Amino acid sequence: MTHTLKRPTLKSRHYALLAFGLALLAASILFIPFIALNNGVFYYYGDFNVQEIPFYQLCHDAVRNGEFGWNHITDLGSDFLSSYSFYLLGSPFFWLTIPFPNEFVPYLIGPLLILKFACASLAAYLYLKRYVSDKSYAVLGGLLYALSGFSIYNVFFFHFHEPMIMFPLLLAALDSFIYDKKRVVFAIAVFAACVVNYYFFVGQVLFVVMYYLMIMLTKTCRFKIKEFFILAIEVIIGFAATAFILLPSVIGLMGNPRLDSLPNGWNSLVHDLPQRYWLIIIGFFFPADMPAFPVFTPDSNCKWASVAGWLPLFGMTGVTAFLQTKKRDWLKKLITLLMLFAFIPVLNSMFQLMNSSIYYARWFYMVVLMMSLATIRAVEDNEANWNRAVAWSTGITAGIALLIGLMPKITENDDGTEKLSIGVQATFERFWIYVLMALMSILAFVLIFKKFKGRNPHFAIASISGVLIVSLVSSAFIITTGVLSSSTTKPIREDILNSREDIEIDDLEEVRSDFYECVDNTAMYWKIPSINCFQSSVSTSIMEFYSEMGITRDVASRPSTSAYGLRGLFSCKYLFDYRADGESGSDNSFINEDGDTKMPYWKYLKTCNGFDIYENECYIPMGFAYDSYVTEEKFDRVGDIHKTEAILYSMVLSKEQMKKYSDITGYSDKKYKLLYGKNPEYFDSVVDNYRYGDKNYKEQCTKLASSSCSSFEYTKNGFKAEYNNQSDDNLLFFSVPYSEGFSAKVNGEDVEIEKVNYGFMAIKVPGYTDCEIEFTYETPGLSAGIKISLTALFAFAVYVITIIIYKRKSKH
Repeated sequence: MTHTLKRPTLKSRHYALLAFGLALLAASILFIPFIALNNGVFYYYGDFNVQEIPFYQLCHDAVRNGEFGWNHITDLGSDFLSSYSFYLLGSPFFWLTIPFPNEFVPYLIGPLLILKFACASLAAYLYLKRYVSDKSYAVLGGLLYALSGFSIYNVFFFHFHEPMIMFPLLLAALDSFIYDKKRVVFAIAVFAACVVNYYFFVGQVLFVVMYYLMIMLTKTCRFKIKEFFILAIEVIIGFAATAFILLPSVIGLMGNPRLDSLPNGWNSLVHDLPQRYWLIIIGFFFPADMPAFPVFTPDSNCKWASVAGWLPLFGMTGVTAFLQTKKRDWLKKLITLLMLFAFIPVLNSMFQLMNSSIYYARWFYMVVLMMSLATIRAVEDNEANWNRAVAWSTGITAGIALLIGLMPKITENDDGTEKLSIGVQATFERFWIYVLMALMSILAFVLIFKKFKGRNPHFAIASISGVLIVSLVSSAFIITTGVLSSSTTKPIREDILNSREDIEIDDLEEVRSDFYECVDNTAMYWKIPSINCFQSSVSTSIMEFYSEMGITRDVASRPSTSAYGLRGLFSCKYLFDYRADGESGSDNSFINEDGDTKMPYWKYLKTCNGFDIYENECYIPMGFAYDSYVTEEKFDRVGDIHKTEAILYSMVLSKEQMKKYSDITGYSDKKYKLLYGKNPEYFDSVVDNYRYGDKNYKEQCTKLASSSCSSFEYTKNGFKAEYNNQSDDNLLFFSVPYSEGFSAKVNGEDVEIEKVNYGFMAIKVPGYTDCEIEFTYETPGLSAGIKISLTALFAFAVYVITIIIYKRKSKH
């Protein structure tokens, strides 16, 4: 069946405005009360509060100050572009904040979220309108998509709604290419979708391939080699044009341990946790569960997996009605194929470039759009058997509710006795509220259907009204639950947001700080350097270092107090302990029950904004020289429990580096022959003589501080320092993550940067010389990416001109 796009009229534009306006109204009703409740800022919980808001503020500040290279506030330092291109740098919504003052950015988060919902509805409408004769049903489909369970679930992840907006536009552009023979638009759509979010674009590419093949294989449209060749040109041009942001991002993230886990063994074919299969089904039959607080399948290990896809009012009723029609259709086959992909882990991982390090279903918005399309097509189809569809939908919903809610469960008490309970859900109340909302939604649809079906305008209006009401009720419950469960909103609102000037410490921007059991990314809110960071896309050198130290670093840097040696290595001078949330001596206090600090040699400085501030008595200024050097093989002999102290005794180098700087390290093949021979365990290593403990730690920190830089300063594109070398040639260490984008000069002369200590930088400084040191950073791949993008832009111009000339000749 070939679909044709009618020429836009004033009336069709009104439908587009309606799709946008109704979603804008619904989102406003949903979020404005929460914004007003918190003095103009929309707070949620979890990642939203401690990532999305501070990320926006940090990036806003960096962009306005022209700091596009190295960002020293992101963890120990990371490339700005690769760290934030996934989160927001490609988002047009972020760039809308640039004209406003930085302090005002948090107040824009709520309005931007509302705008995103409206844009998602409009984008879906623009795609769906081709497939219905009554455009009011396309409005209905747009609202189903924008207000779906996936959309509400992912309020938690503020940056997920941009791909939701781009995806329908990408499909609309492809449809326009296929059915209307329109050129150029798809190239622009490919470019925009990739720039907005390269991670989601991977899944979109896979879907577009499946979508195109399904249309062609079902002979919905005739395949033509010439058109396919033109389509390929548009894809290549659009994709190549994204190189200015994509290439640096890929280079910056290569080696990230979260991206290198490929499908393996039976876990690629079946989920290791059976509850996950239930969750996939539940996600489409019930309102969205909550990230971090799953109620239906508490042991599915899917707290942040975005397994949600419920359509308000309709649920799976419309999809079931469509699938039960006798018509052979590409959409029926595509939905069936998508569900197969959802259930098989290796196929699911294809939507995230075969990465199986953690289970995610963050591509389910694609399924939601297809389900929205199926629903509105079923509504227009007079042959759809709605009675049977309602029966199936109600039966499955009730069946799931009864099985989970009434299943007996035997648990063991602390005293060893057994306890019988009913229901395997996480919480009784929330579970049955979800069940009630799902069943009442089906009942509301039945009432609307019985009253208005057959009277098209009235049925469309009633359905749209029903979707708005049901979505607002269910979404309000979910959002309210999240807002009330937040433990971070109060401290952020009262003591953290825009409160840097209240912390009266002059050098806070020049040194690193530690935050003990505080709100994640407090330092980012204040735009000060820190050793703590809740961010996944940081420098891979940071990941490498923590791995070598035997410390897990997946989504955040939170070194424990047992790794107190890292505070000296990282030049950490201050520690913040938020006391407005508890008393000293409690579990979350830096002071233990005996009144001592939980790390040695920290002294109380003062209290500001509810934070007790401590100063490090073992502070080592940034940039210091060792007097001992060991190979990586020698350092491996140190147990993980002592590595964070041991690394203060000697700089760790590769064998090649030890050789290269033998005049400094004292390396000789003869001396190290045994280490690299058949019996390295007999090598007498200096690491065996290290002594650990509080006293030894302080002595070593004092020693290193005496050989540190006299000044250190961050710059817009790196950092600079001054070092008075009072000994022979030496290697000067900086606890700044190593990156090939850095270049260094000593007294105006280029010097080579070495990667040392498993991920940081060191340079050779001349003996008995006052050294002026400058490190300059250029984002790897950015220059090449810009050149590729400009070339693609030129190719695009040539392509457009060619299309114009061809069309003009065809008319004559």
